[in-house]
Amino acid sequence: MLQQIDELEKSALKKISSAENEEILKAIELEYFGRKSGKIGEILKAIPTLEPKERGAVGKAANIAKKNVEAGIADRYFVLEEEKMANLEISEKIDVTEPSIGKTEKGKRHPLSVFMLECEHVFGKLGFEVAEGFEIEDDFHNFEALNFTPDHPAREMQDTFFIENEELKGYVLRTQTSDMQIRFMEENKPPYRIISPGKVYRKDSDATHSPMFHQIECLMIDKNISLANLRFILLTALRELISPDVDLRFRLSYFPFVEPGLEVDALLKVDGKEKWLEIGGAGMVHPNVLKNVNVDPDIWNGFAFGFGIERMVMIKYGVKDLRAFFENDLRFLKQF
Repeated sequence: MLQQIDELEKSALKKISSAENEEILKAIELEYFGRKSGKIGEILKAIPTLEPKERGAVGKAANIAKKNVEAGIADRYFVLEEEKMANLEISEKIDVTEPSIGKTEKGKRHPLSVFMLECEHVFGKLGFEVAEGFEIEDDFHNFEALNFTPDHPAREMQDTFFIENEELKGYVLRTQTSDMQIRFMEENKPPYRIISPGKVYRKDSDATHSPMFHQIECLMIDKNISLANLRFILLTALRELISPDVDLRFRLSYFPFVEPGLEVDALLKVDGKEKWLEIGGAGMVHPNVLKNVNVDPDIWNGFAFGFGIERMVMIKYGVKDLRAFFENDLRFLKQF
């Protein structure tokens, strides 16, 4: 098995280094990391079937190979993008002084912007106001006030971009729009009913992840709020935003800023078949979060949930690769 992993890594890196364009690289990425038949994923799935004394060494080797191949793909994407930008002067030279011929085509909103506006409209009808925040955030609002203490292991769940500037030491590109929960509660008195859409940043890049993406966070704090309220609000919104036939289920999970924490799945039609798809996280706001903004948890309680905008638009329109939203290919964008 160790030899197989070594050969697999070498083969993958060789293919990656010779990939001539992003389409070929995407195919290689799918070959090794595809959800159904990715070669590296198959090896990781096979580890529990090995003899106990073999699992440690094989697991370590497989994870190292996985990281090396992921790094190789990311580096190759960067090189290809640099080459593309270097050739723009030749391949896309435009004379901006030349008059247009015929009717000038008007621009349209990006599909992600359209969906965020739809979210604001739908939640607005449910009594929620919009709270927008900063994309560069301090540690307190991005982590500590949300119950991520400095040594909390949950911080390892988010690969964060820190700001190198000495004057902004300790600041990060925010990893979640949950920071606006804290900022809004600091400046206002309960009850609260807000949504916070915006950009967030994490060190991820593949067919379903991007280093920059969009989230929408929802917070409702009042008296005697329960999970029934959470389900009603979320289900009502999703039936208008995604499909009138959508249904929801909750699965217990862990997020530091809610207790209990829940994964939210939506029952949707995919390729003509009904399927449960994970769409986001939710839960009842942790008492520590309320205490951090001087709100008495013995009087007030509530829920919070959040989901990725790209994820929802991919589900709504059947888009397979998240990166299509950021490549600015008019053939893709004009479909919306």
